[in-house]
Amino acid sequence: MTDGTQRAAPARPGLAFVCGAAVGVLGGLIGLGGAEFRLPLLIGLFALAAHQAVRLNLLVSLATVSASVVARFGFASFPDLVGLAPEIAAVTAGAVAAAWFGTGLLARLGVSALTRTIAALLAVVSVLLLAEAAFGLDAVGLPHGGALRPLVGVLAGAGIGLASSLLGVAGGEFIIPTMMLAFGADVRTAGTASLLISLPTVAVGVLRHQRQGAYRDPGLLAGLALPMAAGSVAGATLGAALLPFAPGAALKVALAMLLAASAVKLARRPRV
Repeated sequence: MTDGTQRAAPARPGLAFVCGAAVGVLGGLIGLGGAEFRLPLLIGLFALAAHQAVRLNLLVSLATVSASVVARFGFASFPDLVGLAPEIAAVTAGAVAAAWFGTGLLARLGVSALTRTIAALLAVVSVLLLAEAAFGLDAVGLPHGGALRPLVGVLAGAGIGLASSLLGVAGGEFIIPTMMLAFGADVRTAGTASLLISLPTVAVGVLRHQRQGAYRDPGLLAGLALPMAAGSVAGATLGAALLPFAPGAALKVALAMLLAASAVKLARRPRV
């Protein structure tokens, strides 16, 4: 069984920057990091094997989330998160543990199994985007007191961490609905909490991949990962600036359709 990591894309830093910027703009417009849109490009356009694409996507996600944290906490006001600290800690604990496990699971999955898993998870993200566009997302929240909220936080975090490690994403598309629906956070607070949860989750995955020798190809890092990360950061900044002028619901529907098409294409991809 092989994970296909021996296959490397030719260095195309200009194209990598443009693709990263385009995905960053889309992610900024809908409030996500955009890693779920990068992954199909890494597999389809840059011809990376599935395992290699997930690992590189996670590395670019770490750069993007780190820049977002600096921007959010360095240049903008942010909400008081003290009241949600136990829930944020619970989700983070579950996500970090699952990310560590999922990173090991990734190495054991064959190409066919991983490709099907990626297709299924992209389809789930597509459904989430469609549901939010159609019905909106209002803060609800579980009752306070007892062990229910921490338990839900750990379980939700485990699912988020597993999806993060198998897609190479920061997980905001799962974290934000969790914070709003389970814990009653408003969308701005949920977005800030998402960054706090995503950063250690992604960092754990990248660290374990690095220890496994996943980032030893300097040509791949310099020719693809670095320019794509730079483009993603620049694009996300521009997307956030354009957010007030974007038709949010229509954009989410269009991007959901793109993700669904990518999921179908991956599911039908010939196995190697």
